[in-house]
Amino acid sequence: MAIGLSAQKKVDDDLVQVSGIVMTSDSLGGLAYATIAVKETSRGTYANYEGFFSIVVRKGETLIFQSIGFEQKEYVIPKDHKGNRLSIVQLMTADSYNLPETVVFPWPSREHLRLEFLALDVTNQLEERAKENLDQRQLAAIGAAMVMDGNENNDLYLRNQAQKFYHIGQTPPMQIFNAFAWAEFIKAWKNGDFKKKKD
Repeated sequence: MAIGLSAQKKVDDDLVQVSGIVMTSDSLGGLAYATIAVKETSRGTYANYEGFFSIVVRKGETLIFQSIGFEQKEYVIPKDHKGNRLSIVQLMTADSYNLPETVVFPWPSREHLRLEFLALDVTNQLEERAKENLDQRQLAAIGAAMVMDGNENNDLYLRNQAQKFYHIGQTPPMQIFNAFAWAEFIKAWKNGDFKKKKD
């Protein structure tokens, strides 16, 4: 005995493909990685780096737009929307958070601070150690032995590149017209730097 079954696929008319972009209201730039959640559900998505997003929701549901540093926004999908696609542009307004002032003290109270300060023993040994740490020759030696960090290397590279590009497209100036080079040459000549030294 054979039983024939037939089923007809019915498209849910309540579903809507919502696509759009989340933008900042001041600069009208895409807000990267903003979160879009469907209110009172566990469904949601997030915008890409340029602020674009796409999500399937039901008519009448509410979308919640959130991003750190911006006010939360809500958008209700119209129940009488015709069609199954909807495009929106959601503007986000910057939000400022004013936190209460926090003062951190290493001692429980001002009285404890006063007692600790008066009990502080500043000996001659500590004074000598402070003078050694601030010795200009020692600081200069440490500075000369210290390697450049990333910012200093980057600054040196950019300066060298700028020096190369300064005369790009033209012949670099010849040092024969450099007045400072001539002054150094005459000074060295007077000092006898070019005389032949006897062995």
